[in-house]
Amino acid sequence: MSRIEKALEKATGQRGGSREKDEAGIVEKSIRKSLPEDAGVVSSTPSGSHRHVWPAEGAVEMKIDHPMLITYRDPRSPISEEFRKLKTSLVTLAREGDARRTLMITSCLSGEGKSVTAINLAITLAREYDHTVLLVDADLRKPSVHKYFRLTPRLGLADCLADGADIGAALIKTGIGRLSILPAGREVENPAELIGSQRMKTLVQEMRRRYTDRIVIFDSPPVLSVAETRALSTLVDGILFVVKEGMVSRTHVLDALGAIQDKKVLGIVYNHIENESLKGRYHYYYHGY
Repeated sequence: MSRIEKALEKATGQRGGSREKDEAGIVEKSIRKSLPEDAGVVSSTPSGSHRHVWPAEGAVEMKIDHPMLITYRDPRSPISEEFRKLKTSLVTLAREGDARRTLMITSCLSGEGKSVTAINLAITLAREYDHTVLLVDADLRKPSVHKYFRLTPRLGLADCLADGADIGAALIKTGIGRLSILPAGREVENPAELIGSQRMKTLVQEMRRRYTDRIVIFDSPPVLSVAETRALSTLVDGILFVVKEGMVSRTHVLDALGAIQDKKVLGIVYNHIENESLKGRYHYYYHGY
């Protein structure tokens, strides 16, 4: 058993044992004309605290109070329901042959909601199906996952890649179902080199191969802003693309899709749509690509 395997086993508790419950239905909706014409959708979410230094072992009681973690704070809300629809679509895709267990979530530019989408999707997967879920903050330039969870982690992905830190010391067990977090870690000068390194490739391969019941979600940097997202896109099984209404153009989307492994794009989450039926709340639409 490898070091990575032991660490993941330790952080997430017992493996296996759960079977996904079948959930029917993908809600097909049309997306705005600014998106690629061959994108095909379902749907998903819109738009006082203490800090802890987390040890590697076991779950520590968390106070999760960030308003954007809606799937945890209000699981019966319309927004949380949309995330469940998104989750159902992705789980269905994973069962249809390719076993897409490593998923990268990205966007064209910063501020489109990719991190919020990644976190709420991870929470939904961990709670709804009792999946073993690992959320990796791969945005080494502008990490944010730890902020949403009110964490002050000691170590993270950058420490593992640059310094050879033990991944077991960096993993955080959240206590939300079987969800663990690998934070971004310390600030580094060469994030593109680290994400494109052989160490990163080996890490992703280990995560994919060792546990057939694990889903790994990578919150990556925006495609058009940095170089490392393109390298990460070659390592994952699938890509979920987040587009914020009114922020990016069709040209932005096409340029971004052309820059990454677009054949791996599973769908597009169209974010921050004002929907009158939800009384002014924001709504996501997910398009199967």
